[in-house]
Amino acid sequence: MSETTGASYAAAGVDIEAGDRAVELMKEWVKKTQRPEVLGGLGGFAGLFDASALKRYERPLLASATDGVGTKVDIARRLGVYDTIGHDLVAMVMDDIVVCGAEPLFMTDYICVGKVHPERVAAIVKGIAEGCVLAGCALVGGETAEHPGLLGEDDFDVAGAGTGVVEADRLLGADRIRKGDAVIAMASSGLHSNGYSLVRHVLLDRAGLALETEVAELGRTLGEELLEPTKIYSLDCLALTRTTDVHAYSHITGGGLAANLARVIPDELHATVDRSTWTPGAIFDLVGKTGNVERLELEKTLNMGVGMMAIVPAESTEVALATLADRGVDAWVAGEITERGEKTTGAELVGTYSS
Repeated sequence: MSETTGASYAAAGVDIEAGDRAVELMKEWVKKTQRPEVLGGLGGFAGLFDASALKRYERPLLASATDGVGTKVDIARRLGVYDTIGHDLVAMVMDDIVVCGAEPLFMTDYICVGKVHPERVAAIVKGIAEGCVLAGCALVGGETAEHPGLLGEDDFDVAGAGTGVVEADRLLGADRIRKGDAVIAMASSGLHSNGYSLVRHVLLDRAGLALETEVAELGRTLGEELLEPTKIYSLDCLALTRTTDVHAYSHITGGGLAANLARVIPDELHATVDRSTWTPGAIFDLVGKTGNVERLELEKTLNMGVGMMAIVPAESTEVALATLADRGVDAWVAGEITERGEKTTGAELVGTYSS
C-alpha cells in the first residue's frame, strides 16, 4: 500500500526560501538608489517616500508611468546575462516620465520567474538599481513572483512603475511648441527595448544567426549588440531644461520616430525631420537587409538611432547642443516645426539617411 504525501507549496514548485535569499542578495543594490526622502528599508509591504519634500513646489504635479522591456528578455535568457535588462526597464519608465519635464522620484519593480534562482533575481535587481542611479530616482520596493507551470524554469519577465514630479507652470508639452522651433535628436545606444519581436524573427528565426556570431558590421557578437542597454536620458533632459527653454520632449519607443514625435505636436503644427542629418547604426541596416524589411516598416518599428527628441526655440539650439555635449550625449538639429498643411500629419521623415 503506497503512502500519499500531503500537498505543499514547495511540491507545487514555489520555493519560499529561495525567494528570501533573493531578497537578501538584492538589498545592497537597492540601498545604492536611496534618496533622502525614502523611509524604511526593503522588506516592508509598501515603499515609503516623504511627500513633505514636495512643499517647495507651488503646485506639484505627479507624473507616473509603467512599462516592461518586451521580448528583449528572451535575449537575456538565452545568453544567461541578467544584470543589464534592468537598465532597459528603468529607461522605459523614467524616460517617459521626464518627457513632461518631471523629475524622477521613485520606482517599483515586478519580476516574474518560472523558478527563483536567487543570484539571477539579484542580478536583475542590480541592473534596475544601477538604472535608478542613472535616472536619479530611488528603488523603493518591488515583487518577485514564482509561477511554476506557467513559465519554464529559466523564463522570466520584468515590469516597473515610476513616479516623478513637475511644477505645474513648468509642465512641458504641445501647448508650448511654436512655429520655427528646432527639433533636436539625441542618439540611441542601439535598438533600446522596442521591436525585438521583429528583430528576433528576422535575425534568429529566419536567418538562423546565433547570438554568439561575430558580426563584422557590428564589431562584436550579435548577442552583445542585441543586449546593449537602453540609454537613460532622464538627468540629461533635466539638465537641458535648466539651461534651455525646452518646449517638449518625445521618447522614441514603440511605433518609431515619427509616431512618437507626433504625440507632442499640436494640431495646427507639423514636425519635419530630415533623415540626412544622421546615419542609423549598423544594427538597423542589418535587420533591414537580412529580412528585406521596407524602410517604412523599419521606421515604424525601430528607433533608427534616435532615442529622445527635444523641441526648443531655434535660437536656443547652440546652448542646447553644448549642454548635451558636455554631458556626453550625441545630439544634433534634425528638423523643424512648421505650419500643418492639408495633407500633412503631426510628424514626418524626409530625405535619405546619411551614409
